[in-house]
Amino acid sequence: PCMRQAPILEELAGEGYHIGKVDVDQAPDLAGNYRVMSIPTLILFKNGEAVKTSVGFVPKAQLESFIL
Repeated sequence: PCMRQAPILEELAGEGYHIGKVDVDQAPDLAGNYRVMSIPTLILFKNGEAVKTSVGFVPKAQLESFIL
């Protein structure tokens, strides 16, 4: 699922959305802080606060709705 999600996230980044990626193997404390148990886990931040979370592959149209 991560490999299928990556091109969609890259496309959204090209459209002006700010996208960050974290390797949970390299940052287990950060993953733990946000209770990441499965990947991909997408977390939407607004004003520095996590406001929405989605687990698993998300198609682009659904992801755009998730962002708005």
